Amino acid sequence: MERLGIGSRVKHPAFGDGVVIRLHTAAYEVCFMQFGLKMVGKEYSNWQVVEAIPVEEEVTFTEAEKSLTKILRAWLGMSPELVPMGERWNKGKMILEPGDTATQGKEVPIEPFFHKIVMMRDRLRVLEQQINAHKKLDDEDKVNLQQYITRCYGSMTTFNLLFRNKEDYFVGESTKD
Repeated sequence: MERLGIGSRVKHPAFGDGVVIRLHTAAYEVCFMQFGLKMVGKEYSNWQVVEAIPVEEEVTFTEAEKSLTKILRAWLGMSPELVPMGERWNKGKMILEPGDTATQGKEVPIEPFFHKIVMMRDRLRVLEQQINAHKKLDDEDKVNLQQYITRCYGSMTTFNLLFRNKEDYFVGESTKD
């Protein structure tokens, strides 16, 4: 049975012309011209495939939407989306204790600290985009500046434990060759 990707056009005997708009584990979500959205099992074979779009990689609509939103926000220079902190840190605090016992320690709420970490990450990303788009820098200069940013990301990986989602993590240089 041929697997259909998003954008594939079909003709169903009962619902007529439609387009696959989402892929689910066991079904296609199809928008039919006259009947709207319908779920059709991936094993269904009684329809005519008008145009099959290949499935390169199973990506949910939510994942595609999230990626597109990130790209558009970056391209438009909009403020970044809310990056969630891991639930276990909610209402938590950092305790900074100096080595000098004569100096008083400090307690810092984690939420504002986390927000500053996220803002630093976002500003590094903007800097990275500006370097890549800079007209007067040659490729060698861009690569050299990129290496500094990558090292900054690497230095910030310690704070990844604060993020709820792995896709928000700092990623530095890979040690693999």
